[in-house]
Amino acid sequence: MSLNQDAWWAVARSEEVTSEKPLSVDIGDQPVVLWRDNQGIARAMEDRCPHRRAPLSLGCVRDNGWIQCGYHGWSFDGETGRLKEIPNMKDQQRFPPVYKANAFGVTEQAGLVRVCLNPNVAAPLVAARRYDYCGTANVSLTHREYLNALYDDPSLLFSIRGVHFTSYLMAELHEEDGKLVMERSCQWAGMHWPAHFVAEFPLTLLTKTDPVTGETELLLRDDEFRSLFHAVLAPVPSARGVTAVRWRASQGARYPGLRGALLRGINPLTVFSSVNGTKLRTTKPSVSMNGEDLREAIMEGAQPSPGQTAAA
Repeated sequence: MSLNQDAWWAVARSEEVTSEKPLSVDIGDQPVVLWRDNQGIARAMEDRCPHRRAPLSLGCVRDNGWIQCGYHGWSFDGETGRLKEIPNMKDQQRFPPVYKANAFGVTEQAGLVRVCLNPNVAAPLVAARRYDYCGTANVSLTHREYLNALYDDPSLLFSIRGVHFTSYLMAELHEEDGKLVMERSCQWAGMHWPAHFVAEFPLTLLTKTDPVTGETELLLRDDEFRSLFHAVLAPVPSARGVTAVRWRASQGARYPGLRGALLRGINPLTVFSSVNGTKLRTTKPSVSMNGEDLREAIMEGAQPSPGQTAAA
């Protein structure tokens, strides 16, 4: 895929980034190293030392917050990428500005660390929220394949305990405030048989997806439009055609009875690391067929025409 250099990618959960050990992640084919400096601020640079191209993630974080390459000990400042120290060469004046690693833009909000390969792009504003659950999954799908599966059948990618996702849409895929929005009819699992031939849908799954990064807000609602469960899935294209998914989730309104109990307590959300190949192969493209046109229209700032709205 053609990587958007100005996009902000949620590459890690806050607790994954520490000052104890550098963290290696990917944004497409671009290796990135993350760590926290001595003030606890998340930093991100290209995961290659400019000296001998060794991965900086194999080095260490020094007490002063610099990252040190494990090969020859060169140390770099995370904010600027400037070379700060070489063993046995302590005079900083010897290091001209050309000796630096590529530093990326970093922001940390709502429990996710986001990185932009262009450090000059302003960080997005994300509403603060408390989350009860979190996790990371690496899926053997490309970023585009992952988004297509999300649109056509989200049950390929994740499950919510006690909830059955149907193939029926309450609202077709459309643009709303720069996001791709879709509302899928759902049922309580085991409520009917066969589920595909009934008209009762007491639940809906509302998804709002960023057209560039694919970061998606999930909202499970009952027939009174109360939010029962909320989650954020952040898929990031990684090396070798893998999509790394960081996610956070929280409970919403308390639903009565056994069905509501399924959404409380132990984490009800499962994000799959492996996809059912048979189910994926037999899933017919539906919403995703026109999703690409709609994404392009949003990114170009154009209003999508009725013909660009995906059919159910």
